[in-house]
Amino acid sequence: MLVGIPKEAEGQALVSAAPDGAGRLVKLGYDVCIESGAGVQASYNDYAYDNDEVGARVVDRETAWGADIVLHLDMPSDDELDLMKEGAVLICRMNPFANPDVAQKLADRKITGLSMDAIPRISRAQSMDVRSSMMNISGYRAVIEAAAAFGRTFGGQVTAAGKSRPARVYVIGVGVAGLAAIGQASSMGAEVFATDVRAEVADQVESLGGTFVEIPVKQQSADGYARPLTEEEQQQVLEVYAQQAALSDIVITTAAVPGRKAPLLLTEQAVAGMRPGSVVVDMGASDLGGNCAVSQPDQTVVTENGVKVLGPTRLPSRMPRQASQLYGQNIANLFKLATPGKDGVLVLDQEDPIIRGITVALDGQVMWPPPAVSVSAAPKKEEKPTEPAPEPDLITGTGRTERLMRGLWWKATLGVIALALVIAAPEAMTGHFFVFVLSCVIGFYVITNVTHTLHTPLMSVTNAISGIIIVGAILQITATSDVLVIAMAAVAIAIASINIFGGFLVTHRMLKMFERRPAI
Repeated sequence: MLVGIPKEAEGQALVSAAPDGAGRLVKLGYDVCIESGAGVQASYNDYAYDNDEVGARVVDRETAWGADIVLHLDMPSDDELDLMKEGAVLICRMNPFANPDVAQKLADRKITGLSMDAIPRISRAQSMDVRSSMMNISGYRAVIEAAAAFGRTFGGQVTAAGKSRPARVYVIGVGVAGLAAIGQASSMGAEVFATDVRAEVADQVESLGGTFVEIPVKQQSADGYARPLTEEEQQQVLEVYAQQAALSDIVITTAAVPGRKAPLLLTEQAVAGMRPGSVVVDMGASDLGGNCAVSQPDQTVVTENGVKVLGPTRLPSRMPRQASQLYGQNIANLFKLATPGKDGVLVLDQEDPIIRGITVALDGQVMWPPPAVSVSAAPKKEEKPTEPAPEPDLITGTGRTERLMRGLWWKATLGVIALALVIAAPEAMTGHFFVFVLSCVIGFYVITNVTHTLHTPLMSVTNAISGIIIVGAILQITATSDVLVIAMAAVAIAIASINIFGGFLVTHRMLKMFERRPAI
């Protein structure tokens, strides 16, 4: 089957498949063609696709739109749809939540439509979720936009002229975009606070260096998206948002509900209560309104009290190269699922909840909306009946005695062995045994109180100590003829060697996780 990648509409800088994504489709058996100049705004020229490594070919507009499968970012115009042939497959972001009429439009043309922004929020579909990919970039870019509009640095500084405090950033909504914003703002040195109606995300906020601010509203979400709030709940949370905004230098709002108007998070009164020079980045800004009552799409509004309110739209388009690469990877992962034979034939199995969830129209039939898919779709494991434990004899205490004996016998055995070693050792080694026991006790309490983030550096220190142990043991072996000393030194060398080689192996594997892949 021929996959076509036409040029996007004016104002859209992304391309629906970067060269690596197109190459993955070729490896699945598809013929891939791209309209000339389609990737230029994302910094991908025609040669990046038309080469032996990728295997795509550059074509004209009509050929790209006339392919068996057409990849696009957003819903094409009617004129572009007219260029597609009957029976073709269109894969793009159709926003069927807010525009259910697109299903009938595609069905009338007998075009099969797969909406990439309708990927169900289940674990198996995470690699195909374009909403998460784009929101990740949007959250990062929102912090960059705020920093450009802010009057000073995010991190606190100490200079000869004095010191400045770090900026306080408040993020409303801890979804994918919110987490990306929290991580970026924290890495720039800001004090980050975040709020979400889902209390279970508090650990995620803290893991990125932020502080979670609780609100008096709890929320349950069955499909992975935030549900709309009632009027009473909205009033309760608005008070918290206004209080935190008044204390913050930068507020980033990320709340969005698919198919509905973005919820209002910051009222005019809340913005009026902020300090002059503060910045609000409304990621929910659109023609239908945004999270902030003052924001305007793609405009910077300066209020009477000197607060800058930004309403950027299409934030991924401000980072088109990376956004195109992520979008193309999502597309390629979908094709991998829908091409089980790796033979270049797209199989739309409607029994698969992922394929069914994104199918808007199929062979002239309207397929939207799909059946609901619960996030917790995995079946619960059957619990095996367990036999009740025997009750202890309350009079003789037999059960308790047996448990104590099982826990003490090996400790007593080790104690006897240690005592025998002390008695059999030369008198000159008595002081060394005392130092050894004391170091074990001190080392146990010191290491158990070390935070997990320092375990890898601590492993390097233990490797150095193990090296000293090996050197000392080798000296003992060569300097004495005592069989007991030689045996103990040999055991020390073996154990220390395992620690060293194991430590280096674990450290190497952890450092591999942070290696950057070569840029494409």
